[in-house]
Amino acid sequence: MKNNNEHKSGFVSIVGRPNVGKSTLLNKIVGQKIAIMSDKAQTTRNKIQGIYTTPESQIVFIDTPGIHKPKHRLGDFMVSSAFSAFREVDVILFMVNVAEKRGPGDNFIMERLKTAKSPVFLVLNKIDKIHPDQLLPIIEDYRSLVDFAQVIPISASDGNNVDTLLAELQNYLPEGPQFYPDDQVTDHPEYFIVSELIREKVLELTREEVPHSVAVVVESMQRNELGKVQVHAAIIVERSSQKGIIIGKGGKMLKDIGIRARRDIEVLLGDKIYLDLWVKVQKDWRDRQSSLQDYGYRKDDY
Repeated sequence: MKNNNEHKSGFVSIVGRPNVGKSTLLNKIVGQKIAIMSDKAQTTRNKIQGIYTTPESQIVFIDTPGIHKPKHRLGDFMVSSAFSAFREVDVILFMVNVAEKRGPGDNFIMERLKTAKSPVFLVLNKIDKIHPDQLLPIIEDYRSLVDFAQVIPISASDGNNVDTLLAELQNYLPEGPQFYPDDQVTDHPEYFIVSELIREKVLELTREEVPHSVAVVVESMQRNELGKVQVHAAIIVERSSQKGIIIGKGGKMLKDIGIRARRDIEVLLGDKIYLDLWVKVQKDWRDRQSSLQDYGYRKDDY
């Protein structure tokens, strides 16, 4: 690594409405899955730090929950968590989906961005979904409302123009040290990433039957005498009917969740694992402060 007066480092937050591709971008940048992806809104609940390191610089990304109108205490936590990422970062990426019209959610975020002290990039995602001629009017529309430092169209899913975004970000970083080792891609413990991968599979497979009243807690993760990593995790739901859906007929749904989650966890850990899943009912956990803290949603972490 170069000495500190030549090396750049800094913090970048990614903000935007739910489901605009923030987690997809973060995973593309760090080269592996650390944030869960779903076509359902509001899947990201905690700010996830992804770390991108080159010989010249290190960028620490904060992927925030999608900003929306909260309906319960968990929603309150998610929105306050997202807005806290506006503070004390070197650059803010405001991400929009160009395949959808600008809506009240975008306008709400832009009002807050007007008071941000950090430079704000407009990142126009999903450019592969529209005709190139449609792009300029969209850019002009957003630019008429906020004075963006940079405007960068990308496709997070296929990586189109992501290198340009990273290069521009490095231009805005201050000189500073390398905070994390070269090979570290997130500051979250493996327990957290494992629980998120399991939760992603629940969302994928249960679709509309089980909404976002699901939490996953990894109770233990240790290597057994045969050298296999044993992961024991509980899937928390709010109602008995949801427990029945997740277990499925003859336990089939829970088995399928386990098979899919195990594949991703083995990639993450680079090891074979034994995954033991069970389902617990915790009535109205999203509105209980004690339950939110037990399941890892702590405001004082931020």
